[in-house]
Amino acid sequence: MLEVIVEYRTNKTMVLFVRSYIMSKYKYYFRKPKSEITKDILKWLTIAGAVSVAAASPYFVTNLVNGFKNKNKYKKKKIGDTFYNLRRQGCLNINVKGHRVFISLTERGKKMAGRFQIDSLKINKLKKWDRKWRIVIFDIIQLKRLQRNAFRGKLMELGFSPLQKSVWINPYPCKDEIELLREFFGLGQREIRLIVAEDIENVDFLIKTFKLK
Repeated sequence: MLEVIVEYRTNKTMVLFVRSYIMSKYKYYFRKPKSEITKDILKWLTIAGAVSVAAASPYFVTNLVNGFKNKNKYKKKKIGDTFYNLRRQGCLNINVKGHRVFISLTERGKKMAGRFQIDSLKINKLKKWDRKWRIVIFDIIQLKRLQRNAFRGKLMELGFSPLQKSVWINPYPCKDEIELLREFFGLGQREIRLIVAEDIENVDFLIKTFKLK
């Protein structure tokens, strides 16, 4: 469970001690969610921004679990253990204000939540093609090889087809999806560019590839 020690002093000020654990750095780009509960908690905190629970001892963990919107989906111990593990991995901020504890995602936690978000990312096909091509051009330096390979792999998952080296094409609107990937992988517009074109030479093979009419 989430290891939180609450101590009340004579002036009734509450001091929160949270044990810190060091975890070696690991890469998020190909990391899959270990459990649905981790995904649900990160999604909950992403939407909420910060969660506030009463920290009255000895009911802190109970209050924390009761605040979780999917509490009936999982056992109480499982929820507590997951919060503890996320804290140990450096994914949660825990701050005390008055008699309440505020829990939010750290930058590491936001990045993990972002991974779950792009796992479910998809490009919706138009019922009627607008006859425009979406071309993604990327120029990512060797030092960012992990991001480059992961980005290329995600383009393939989204249904892009290679046009040339580091040039991929798709016939459907994808501005929001590309912006999300750019932000998640920590890349700029100079490294990833999205072009919308209406006229490309020799497109017969592309029309056949994407089964367009």
